[in-house]
Amino acid sequence: MKAIGYQHPAPISEASALVDIELPQPVATGRDLLVKVHAIAVNPVDYKVRQRAAAEPGQYKVLGWDAVGEVVATGAEVSLFQPGDRVYYAGDLTRPGSDAEYQLVDERLVGHKPSSLSDAEAAALPLTSITAWELLFEHLQLARTEPNGGQTSNEVLLVVGAAGGVGSILLQLARVLTGATIIATASREASRHWVNELGADYVVDHRQPLKPQIDALIAQHNLGPVTHIASLNATEDYFETYVDLLAPFGRIGMIDDPDTLDVMKLKPKSLSLHIEFMFARSMHQARDMGAQHELLQQVAQLIDQGHIRTTLGKQLGVINAANLRAAHAELESGRAVGKLVLEGFEP
Repeated sequence: MKAIGYQHPAPISEASALVDIELPQPVATGRDLLVKVHAIAVNPVDYKVRQRAAAEPGQYKVLGWDAVGEVVATGAEVSLFQPGDRVYYAGDLTRPGSDAEYQLVDERLVGHKPSSLSDAEAAALPLTSITAWELLFEHLQLARTEPNGGQTSNEVLLVVGAAGGVGSILLQLARVLTGATIIATASREASRHWVNELGADYVVDHRQPLKPQIDALIAQHNLGPVTHIASLNATEDYFETYVDLLAPFGRIGMIDDPDTLDVMKLKPKSLSLHIEFMFARSMHQARDMGAQHELLQQVAQLIDQGHIRTTLGKQLGVINAANLRAAHAELESGRAVGKLVLEGFEP
């Protein structure tokens, strides 16, 4: 089968960073599905792994943790899917990824693809949907409501880094499934428009000090204090600001990798810090791995009912090494809006 991989970490400007290769087609056993991959999306985790981790000697490492495809075979213990099902999933960081024509994935990490979306549109969603859902409802513990039920609450959610892949779906989930007031950060005109469109009530500029802007919003619109923060990038830079902004017993949920944080600064307000890593369940074979299947099923339903939409930002062509190198380079630049997707393999 065709695949894209690498052997040693290299700058994305070098051809060896990602190369076209041929690998044996895997065989499904146990609870695994064998999926013929139709479309993939690229995430920061892809380039972070590529920059740091070498393949086993003489082997190639295959990245990719966002895919849409068709189930073509199942292991003997599979009960949730059958051949012919169209599926979407993020998968398991410890196994070969979706940058290949065929991939094995545990059925408990897979959902039925939203029927109203194209393959490319659906490929933009799994990893970020899982991350955003777990962050909002398992870590930050925002109060859930019925979809677009019109309920309001005293919760005020600040989303930092809102225009990226996780932020783009998190804003929608928060708008549709909570009664919180949503403040998003964005700086460029395109990203400000994007986050407004996806559900932010207010937008502040992360290139300027956040607290004066948010204090002004609170005073102007008679809002309560910030109660929850989804920190999607630069947590280390904003950490002291978060402590200043949050109400007592407020919650911070982060997904990035700060070098150091002085967590004792949280104590005077009894604040809590939560780290979301969507691969935790699959990497450690958690007893509730099936929670990701259920989550993806619910997201698909919300999409097909018209409550939320794809976060596809740009389609970069077929799935090959050259186009994947371009996707990694764009993500590394930090200027991507929405998700970057590739579709189909060359004959």
